[in-house]
Amino acid sequence: MSTPKNHRVSEDEIPRRRRPRLLSEVEAAGPVDAVLFATFLTILVFGLVMVYSASGVRAERLYGSSLYFLTRQSIYAGLALIVVAFVATIDYRRFRPFTYPVLLGVAALLLFTLIAGRSAGGATRWIELGSFNMQPAEMAKLAVILWLAYSLSRKQEKIRSFSIGFLPHILIAGLMMFLCLKQPDFGSAVVIGLLTATMLFVSGTRLNYLIATAMALFPIAYWVVVGSDYRLRRLQGFLDPEKTRFDESYQLFESLIGFGAGGFRGVGLGEGKQKLFFLPEAHNDFIGAIIGEELGFIGVLAVVIAFLILVVRGAKAAFNAPDTYGAYLAVGVSVFLGIQALTNFAVAMGLLPTKGLVLPFISYGGSSLLVNAAAIGLLLNISRPRRTPDFGVEERRGGPDERTPREAYPSSNRERERAQEQGVLA
Repeated sequence: MSTPKNHRVSEDEIPRRRRPRLLSEVEAAGPVDAVLFATFLTILVFGLVMVYSASGVRAERLYGSSLYFLTRQSIYAGLALIVVAFVATIDYRRFRPFTYPVLLGVAALLLFTLIAGRSAGGATRWIELGSFNMQPAEMAKLAVILWLAYSLSRKQEKIRSFSIGFLPHILIAGLMMFLCLKQPDFGSAVVIGLLTATMLFVSGTRLNYLIATAMALFPIAYWVVVGSDYRLRRLQGFLDPEKTRFDESYQLFESLIGFGAGGFRGVGLGEGKQKLFFLPEAHNDFIGAIIGEELGFIGVLAVVIAFLILVVRGAKAAFNAPDTYGAYLAVGVSVFLGIQALTNFAVAMGLLPTKGLVLPFISYGGSSLLVNAAAIGLLLNISRPRRTPDFGVEERRGGPDERTPREAYPSSNRERERAQEQGVLA
C-alpha cells in the first residue's frame, strides 16, 4: 500500500518489528568531541589545583590537614569522571523514559529538603548523607533541562500554541523555582527561569508569550527581593557597597581586592593573600577571585575562553544533533554551563549581586560537580556522530530502499531537512 508523498510517518505507524532498538538497529555512534572532552578535563584538573591553593590554609586550621578539601574534591572528581563515562556511552535517547521519574524525584527531594534538610547560613538547601551533603537544587536545573527537551521535542508542531506549547512548561518550571525560593535559593530559581526562557525561545515559541510572562513576573520578583530583609540588604550593598563595607559588601570588597592585587599576571600560584581568612568561601563561591589574584587577568581570561569553548562545542553538538530532542538537550546544557560560569565571575567582580552559584568544575562541592559532570556527559553523548534510520520508505516505494547510506541515514537536522525538501523523506 502506497503512502501519500507529503505524509509524515509517525512512530505509531511504524510496525513494531521495524522500530529501532536504539543501539541494536541504529548505527553505532562514533567518537565523542575530542575538543569538548579535552577542555572539560583541563578545567577539571585546573579546579583541583585551585581548590588546593584556595583551601590549604583553611583546611590546616580547621581540620589539621591542608589536604582535607583537596582529598574530598579529588574523590568527587573521580566520581565525576565515572558519571561522564556512563552518560556519554549510553545513547542519550535511552534517558527519555526516565524524564518524569527524574523530575518527580527531584521535586520530592526539594520538598524533603524543606522539611528535614540541613540548614546553614540562614538557608535549608542540603540533605545529609553521612559525610556527603546533597543539594537537590543543583539536580533540579538538570532535571528541568531533561524535561523541557523531552516535552518540547514531542510538541514541536504545537509549540506556538499557548495552552500546549507554552503554559505547561512555564507551570512546571515555576513550581521548581518556587521550591528553590522556599529554601531559599534565589540563584538556582533564576537559573531555572533563564534556562526555561532560553529553551522555549530556541524551540520557536511566540516571543510575545515570553515578554508578557517576564512583565507579569517582574512585580513578583520585586516582592521576593524587597520582602526579604537579607535579600534587600544584599541588593542595597551591591548598589552602594561603601555603606556596608564591613557587612553585606565585605565579600565583594575582599574579592575586588584580590582581583586588583593580581593585576595582569597575578602574584603567582599559591601566593595569594585573600585566602588567608580575608575572603570567606575562597574555595567555593568566590574561587574566581583567587584565580584573579594568583593568575591575574591572563588566568581569568584563560578560564573564560575554556568555558566559551564548552558553550561553542555544545552549540555545535546541538546544530548537528540527529533529532530535536538531542538538539534541545545540547542547547539547555550549554546555556546551563555558560550561565553558571558567567554569573560566578560577574558576582566576584561586583557586576551582579552576590548569589550562591559555583564556578563549574572549579569550585569546591560534590553535588554541583556531579551534576555538571552529567551535563557534560550529555553533551559528549550528543556530539557523537550517528545516523538515524528513516522508517516508512520501503512501504512508500513498495520495494527495498535503494538510497546510499548517507541518504538513508541523515546525520544532522540540516541534512534531514534537505532530504525532506527533495522528497526523499516523509
